[in-house]
Amino acid sequence: MIITEKRNNQKTRFIYQILHVWYYANIYICIFVKKLIIMEHKTDFNVGLIGVGLNTYWAQFEGLHERLLGYQQTIRERMEAYSVNVIDGGLLDSPQNVRHAADEMTNKNIEILFVYISTYALSSLVLPLAQQCKVPVIFLNVQPVAAIDYKYFNSLPGRKEMTGEWLAHCQACSAPEFAAVLNRTDVMYDIVTGYLDDSIVWNEIEAWIDAARVKKGMRENRMGILGHYYDGMLDVYTDTTLQSITFGTHIEQLEMCELSHFYDNVTAEDLAKKRKEFEETFHVAEDCEEYELDRAARTSVALDRLVESHDLGSMAYYYEGRNGSTYENLITSVIVGNTLLTGKGVPVAGECEVKNVQAMKIMSLLGAGGSFSELYTADFNDDVVLWGHDGPAHFAMSDDAVQLVPLPVYHGKPGKGLSIQMTVKPGDVTLLSVCEGRDGVFLLVAEAEAVEGPVLNIGNTNSRYRFSCGARAFINAWSKAGPSHHCAIGRGNVAHKLEKVASLLNIPIVKVC
Repeated sequence: MIITEKRNNQKTRFIYQILHVWYYANIYICIFVKKLIIMEHKTDFNVGLIGVGLNTYWAQFEGLHERLLGYQQTIRERMEAYSVNVIDGGLLDSPQNVRHAADEMTNKNIEILFVYISTYALSSLVLPLAQQCKVPVIFLNVQPVAAIDYKYFNSLPGRKEMTGEWLAHCQACSAPEFAAVLNRTDVMYDIVTGYLDDSIVWNEIEAWIDAARVKKGMRENRMGILGHYYDGMLDVYTDTTLQSITFGTHIEQLEMCELSHFYDNVTAEDLAKKRKEFEETFHVAEDCEEYELDRAARTSVALDRLVESHDLGSMAYYYEGRNGSTYENLITSVIVGNTLLTGKGVPVAGECEVKNVQAMKIMSLLGAGGSFSELYTADFNDDVVLWGHDGPAHFAMSDDAVQLVPLPVYHGKPGKGLSIQMTVKPGDVTLLSVCEGRDGVFLLVAEAEAVEGPVLNIGNTNSRYRFSCGARAFINAWSKAGPSHHCAIGRGNVAHKLEKVASLLNIPIVKVC
C-alpha cells in the first residue's frame, strides 16, 4: 500500500515536471517567435543613432563618459519602441573615428541619422559624418532632466565636481555651432530640444521616424494605373514623371485585358471565399442582388490577382468602355474590391486620381487610414463641411459596420452596381492633397474634427467635418491653394508628421487650418 502510494506520488511528480517544462518551453518559444517577428519588421527600416562628445573631458571628469553613454542607451531603447532597427554607432569623441561610424551607417542603409549631443562636441565631428552618411540629420539636444538640481549642484565639494555635473547637462552648447556649419552645406537637418522624459521630445522623434518611414515607403512603392483619366477633369491630370522624381514611386501601366483575364479565371472556390470576406467585412444590405454580389466578388478576386502579379502598393483607375461591353462590366463592379484593397494598405483612387492615391498611400504609411474623398456640400447652420465619394473607402475608419448597398446609377459614370455607405468615426482627422503647381509638387494639409450629425444616405462615404477656421474660410483657402477636387482623409492630427515628410522630400507644404 505504502509502496503503491510512493509510486503514484513519483508518477504525479514526474508528470508535473514534464508539464512544468512543457509550459515554460512554450512561453519561451512564443517569446522567441515574437522577437523574430519584431526583428523581421525592424530590419527593413533602419535609423542611425550616434552620440558626440569631447574626449578631453573623459580624463578630467571621472564617470562623465559612462554617464553619457547611459543616456544614449536610454534614447536607443526608447527609439526601438517605434518599430525600427536602431543602428547605434556609439559616442564619437574625435575626428579619427568618424569615418568608421559613417561607413557603418552607410552599409546599414539608414534612412535618417539622429545625432545625440551628449555634451559639448566639436563641429569637426559632425560635418564629415553628415557629408558621408548623405541622409537627413536630426540633432537631439536632449538634457538628462528639465533643469539642474541647483541645491544639489551647489552642494558639491568643489568646482571640478560642479563642472563635471554641468557638462552632463551641457547639450545646448553645440547646437548653434552645428547649425552654423551645416547651414553652409546642402545637408537637410533639424533640431529636437528638450529633456529625456519630455513628451514633446519623444513626439518629435516619433514623427521624424514616421516621416522617414513614409519617404522609404513611397520610394519603394509600385503604383499601378489602370485605364485613363476622366475626360475633361483637368485638375486630375498628372505629370507622372514628376511624381516619380519627387517620391521615387515606380509607376506601372496596367491593361484592362489582363484584369479581364483574371476575371474569367475566377473559380467557384475563389468566389465563395470572397463572398465570405464580404459578409465578414461589410453589412450587406438586403436589397443587394445575388448577381451584383457575385459580380463584385469575381471582380474583387481579379483585382487581388492584378495587384499581386504586379506587386502593387497602390493603384489609380478609371474606365468607361462601350455600353454593354466586357470592360464596362468590369469597371462598374470594382468599388467593393478596391475598398477591400484600400483597407489592407493598398490604396486605390478612382477617376485615375494619381496625385490623390499618392496622398492616400502617405496616410496609409502613417497608419492614419486615408479615404478617397471630395467636397459634397456645406452645412452653414452647423458650420461643417461634408466630404465623401462613391468609393473606394477606407473601411477601418468607419464609425460602424460599413454598409454594402446597391446603386441604381453611378453619378457621372456609366452603369450601376454596388457601393459603400460609410461615415468616419468622430474624432480628429487630417486632410491631405498631393498637388502640382507652377513650381512643382507640394502638399496641402488641413486638420479638422469628424463630428456626428445627419449625412446623405446615397450609398456613398460621406461625413461631417468641422474646421477651426470655419466652413466658409476653409473652403475658400483650401480651393485657392490649388489642389485637385479630391483629397485623402485620415484619422488623427498628423499635420506635424506631414510637415516632416515634406521636409525630407524637400517639397513645400501648405497648411490652411
